[in-house]
Amino acid sequence: MDEIVHYLAIAGKSVAIYVFMILAIRLFGKKELAQLSVIDLVFILLISNSVQNAMVGTDSTLPGGIAAALGLFISNYILKIFVRKSKRFSHLLQGEKIILIHEGKVLQRGMKESMLSRDELERAVREHGVAGIDAVDLAVLEVDGNISILSDNFSHKTVRARKKVQLSHNP
Repeated sequence: MDEIVHYLAIAGKSVAIYVFMILAIRLFGKKELAQLSVIDLVFILLISNSVQNAMVGTDSTLPGGIAAALGLFISNYILKIFVRKSKRFSHLLQGEKIILIHEGKVLQRGMKESMLSRDELERAVREHGVAGIDAVDLAVLEVDGNISILSDNFSHKTVRARKKVQLSHNP
């Protein structure tokens, strides 16, 4: 019985850390979740390492790891149900899209809110094959962290997403 309580405690602590991390990321801004910079990647690696002990403590056994992972999987599943069922909850948790460019003009409010630099925005515009900011009709930082670009009077839309590299074993 004590063993079950121990593993439930690990799962509970993992859920608490999960909720904390979601709230902290929401509070400190999403920037571009789909395109992590080196700084963002290092941050995520360090955060994951720093909260590991808070979740499992000194229990580095397989059942302890499974208890932590199971708690996270269940929490994630339940959270996704709430996000899908409730627009209000989804907005609270994920925020809303941020308009960055409108009719060729950079919106400073959107830039400040998204914490994007002008260089990052210009890079995103180029990645979409648009000559420059003045040729963009609309640029939006979506809730998933992707930047959508509409150009040519809103007739040509592109969405910047993480590019997947496929390794081929064929000569």
